[in-house]
Amino acid sequence: MTPATFKAWRERAKMSQRAAATALGVSTGTISLWERETRADTGKPVKIPKTVALACAALSFGIPEMP
Repeated sequence: MTPATFKAWRERAKMSQRAAATALGVSTGTISLWERETRADTGKPVKIPKTVALACAALSFGIPEMP
């Protein structure tokens, strides 16, 4: 998942950055980072963990959170 596809997922889901952060269990700063192409501190490309892509897919398909 690229930063662009992550942002597109969030917007299709009609979620604010705050709502996406809550749904994924991360901070809004992390969401903001994932939506940038490069890290502000190092200039390196942003890598979104595969587990996040899977969590986004699960949320899209309405799969409930595991207890």
